[in-house]
Amino acid sequence: MSATAPHTRKEQIYRAASALFSERGYRATSVRDIARELDLQGGSLYAHISSKEDVLWEIIARVADSFFAAVRPITEAEMPAGDRLRAMIHAHVGVVVNELARAAVFFQDWRHLSEPRRSEVLALRDRYEGLFRTAIADGIASGELAQRDARLATIMVLTALNGIPGWFRADGDRTADEIADELADLILDGLGRSS
Repeated sequence: MSATAPHTRKEQIYRAASALFSERGYRATSVRDIARELDLQGGSLYAHISSKEDVLWEIIARVADSFFAAVRPITEAEMPAGDRLRAMIHAHVGVVVNELARAAVFFQDWRHLSEPRRSEVLALRDRYEGLFRTAIADGIASGELAQRDARLATIMVLTALNGIPGWFRADGDRTADEIADELADLILDGLGRSS
């Protein structure tokens, strides 16, 4: 059997850790669990990673990058606020579904990071929420959306979208696009968008 390249091995570690953290939670998963999943000795895992928290940080940082990469271009597009919000919902759902285990880890385990990483995640989260809050506030200002508290509306939208890893099944009866369409309709109708 040939030796696995370090980059490939690291990717395998991140995938295995994502699956285990998603299923069991960060605290309930040991480095030995990750190593066992990859058929490695626990100690040899440290040839590729510095710590379990570094693995968590890498997973979270990558998912955050994916969310920003998917949503930020939409926020810069010239389109009505309601259409922008719909496209942002689709982009967010796409990231969640395409990176289901990692997204679950992002949503549930970021609190286990130590400082300053934890504060960095909070700052990223605030910036990301700001993208949605701006779209909602623009929709309110233009009359596309009913008068609402844009901050609370943003929390409601992202809470609904971030719950997807808890119930989405790739082999379910709806595709990611169908789910995104339905959620966008429910959210925009709830925010009072006129047809």
